[in-house]
Amino acid sequence: MTTPVVSIAFHSGYGHTAVLAEAVRDGAASTGATVHLVAVDALTESDWELLDASDAIVFGSPTYMGTASGAFHTFAEATSKRWFTDTWRDKLAAGFTNSGSKSGDKLHTLQFFQILAAQHGMHWVNLGLKPGWNASTASEYDLNRLGIFAGAGAQSNNDEGPDAVHKADIATAEHLGRRVAETARTFAAGRAATAAA
Repeated sequence: MTTPVVSIAFHSGYGHTAVLAEAVRDGAASTGATVHLVAVDALTESDWELLDASDAIVFGSPTYMGTASGAFHTFAEATSKRWFTDTWRDKLAAGFTNSGSKSGDKLHTLQFFQILAAQHGMHWVNLGLKPGWNASTASEYDLNRLGIFAGAGAQSNNDEGPDAVHKADIATAEHLGRRVAETARTFAAGRAATAAA
């Protein structure tokens, strides 16, 4: 069986998004995948090589002023060298974000990630969960409590630190990591079967 390689390329301004990145890592690793955390505001050449060698790249950033952080935008622009050479073409991509408000325009950040992935010719992996916390019998501890389909979204209070990231949002990020790793394994098996045919 092929062991997929998943890299999580993220920026975290105050630590909340780093908690989610670790949850995505834990979810992917629970499937047996090899997983790398890559902080995009401190990239080295070896980090770029890790991303280039990955089967899937999960993008993560806080949502600031309705989009990904400036540090993540700088990283996105730097990926243009990969765009020119199709280095990331046909890799899998997914995304997660965090903001202080329940909505906070998180969808715009996820759509920014989706367009970045599309420009690279990557295949987007959505969250694959129905929305939670949308009925009188539901709970704020449901998976996907914020009802986002494109990726994993989290809400953290502005006056609380990373240790207060909501447990349901952490569990949702873990789910995303598992889904990406399992999809990467399926893609790898399909490629191997096609090559052998």
